[in-house]
Amino acid sequence: MRVAFLVPALDLFGGVGIVVGHARRLRARHGVDAVLVLARADRSAGEHAYAGLGELPVLELGEAAGQGFDVAVATWWETVLTLHEVPADRYAYFVQSMEDRFYPPGAPERAAAAMTHDLPVAMITEARWIARQLEELRGDRSGFRVHYVRNGIPKDVFSIPGTLAPSIDGPLRVLVEGSPAVALKGVGEALAAAAAMREPRHVTLVCADRAAAEGARADAVVGPLTATEMAELYGRTDVVLKLSRVEGMAGAPLEGFHRGATCITTPVTGHDEYIADGRNALLTSWDDERGTARLLDLLARDRRLLHELRLAAVRTARSWPSAEQSTAMMALALGRIVAGPSPDPTGAAASMTADIRMTMQRQQAVERDHERLAARMRRVESVLSRGPLGVARRMIAGRR
Repeated sequence: MRVAFLVPALDLFGGVGIVVGHARRLRARHGVDAVLVLARADRSAGEHAYAGLGELPVLELGEAAGQGFDVAVATWWETVLTLHEVPADRYAYFVQSMEDRFYPPGAPERAAAAMTHDLPVAMITEARWIARQLEELRGDRSGFRVHYVRNGIPKDVFSIPGTLAPSIDGPLRVLVEGSPAVALKGVGEALAAAAAMREPRHVTLVCADRAAAEGARADAVVGPLTATEMAELYGRTDVVLKLSRVEGMAGAPLEGFHRGATCITTPVTGHDEYIADGRNALLTSWDDERGTARLLDLLARDRRLLHELRLAAVRTARSWPSAEQSTAMMALALGRIVAGPSPDPTGAAASMTADIRMTMQRQQAVERDHERLAARMRRVESVLSRGPLGVARRMIAGRR
């Protein structure tokens, strides 16, 4: 089986790392001729390239267009736009989040990303909430199915400790991961909540963008880190603090679970894949700095509760699939897509037409609001120009 995974580029980006891992293991363990295809002609991977990237063929779009594949898989909404330039018997979309949520209302990218879910291609996803939304959006049209493939953890790197020593004393060791420049990740809110603690704490920020981390309210700022370095840091952490507003399925808390850390997180989409509030982690609310700080203080004071949560986190990690098991499920999903029928394009076309109509109506409504506001401002300006302020303006202009 020949599989082409379309990626936007080789920049450091969580979703691309998952695709690289799957492609590498498909080649090494499942006899699949998996390749990466760059939707943009950019082969730069930066100083910190993905592990195993050198083991994979990387093609530009023009090179892939001259070959044939059993299945071509888009991995980000922009790659869907060039998916059918890759010759393949079947087409699929690896949906790692509902990507329209990454853009503000009214942004053209938001509507474009949403409409990619209407295309007549098979769907693969990493989280049950995404699978449910796609099924609700697509309905029961013939040939459509969502293949659920959980993200596995490389357990040779994020190894589960045989015994877990309790964190009895010293400051609460808190880890925050992500860039303060990405508002949806809630990094600034996490650092503010940790700073509002009353109990002793030591906060480490892991951020690949060191310029964005400048001036961060943290005791230590590190990054970018390799997976091995991250695993070592998780092993010295009590609590992973994750206050994201948008996620497909956040990986940092789960990686922390594997190394003996618990988590405080918002009820962001995907958290229910492995978070059980009060059992292996604690849930907090968005925009609740004081409440989050109190939860951190609770764990800093109640070391028995902290240890119970950490032990339960390790038990959760033991039952979670490894990276190898996850890729085995990916191989199974791809095989079923190749062997199965091609999705019916008729229903997809109807849904896309409806989405286009709705997008146009929303944009027209926004433009009408802007026109009404502009007309109102012109009337206000006209009234002001006839008053004392308008006379003063004309006098000043005449002196010039």
